[in-house]
Amino acid sequence: METSIGVFASRDRAEEAIKELIDKKVSENEIVFLTSSENEATSMAKELGAYAGGFLGGTVGLSAAVVAATLLVIPGIGPVFALGAGASALMGYLGAGAGSKIGKTATQGDSVAPTAGTGAGEDTALFAEALKKGRSLVVVRTESRETSKVATEILDRIGISIQGTGLKKLQHTTRQVESVVIIDCAGRITVGEGNIQLREAIQELVTQGKHKLVLNFVELEFIDSSGIGELVRAHTTLRKLGGHLKLLNPHKQVQDLLRMTMLTSVFDIHTDEGAAVKSFQGTRSSSA
Repeated sequence: METSIGVFASRDRAEEAIKELIDKKVSENEIVFLTSSENEATSMAKELGAYAGGFLGGTVGLSAAVVAATLLVIPGIGPVFALGAGASALMGYLGAGAGSKIGKTATQGDSVAPTAGTGAGEDTALFAEALKKGRSLVVVRTESRETSKVATEILDRIGISIQGTGLKKLQHTTRQVESVVIIDCAGRITVGEGNIQLREAIQELVTQGKHKLVLNFVELEFIDSSGIGELVRAHTTLRKLGGHLKLLNPHKQVQDLLRMTMLTSVFDIHTDEGAAVKSFQGTRSSSA
């Protein structure tokens, strides 16, 4: 499963991205919109319900559509609304409960008051910081690498991102320091190339029982929305196994992107390798 994540400062830009995704034939089942604002969720549902002919749950056009949003309660943030046919699957991917449903009638404006959903898993913290800052996210999860390429291009262009200057494909090597495995990354992590390579490298280490990992980004020039999705995937996988993923020496452009997507508040980021290795002391892990 390929995952691309776009962060947006305004609903209009997120809406623009979703409309373009739909125009480019990205399946409605693969797109999810996340926001902490119920008003924003309702407005987006109305706009896209009309545009996509029921994309967010309506079975007919805007005039009579009832759009359902999955409600997730994240500690420290409150209700988060996930719109889209793939919302429940996304919540499972994040390790969170699907929550409850909130019905919205587009024409009458009636609503059912939200009830507390299932408590979210710790993995949802990866999205929490962006949502807490009032930003919204568009997530595309697909089995198709071609679709992932299309989605990544759109999310990087319209969402909060930076254009990469690096032209090198990802190159990586692994080495072990005490019980910690360091993956030295150079080049770029982009859709269909670096993201797959990084995924396979981490999967191989996990299979070997290595659950304390550091990604050394000192020579990484660029990471796109698909690469951000891969970081989320790796973090989630290791956390479920009782392990940890930490970042080391991200390049300024990479650091800027991590900051804009709020991941600097989620990942443990170090500038000194010795400190990064030492930070694993006392953490629970099944790695050797």
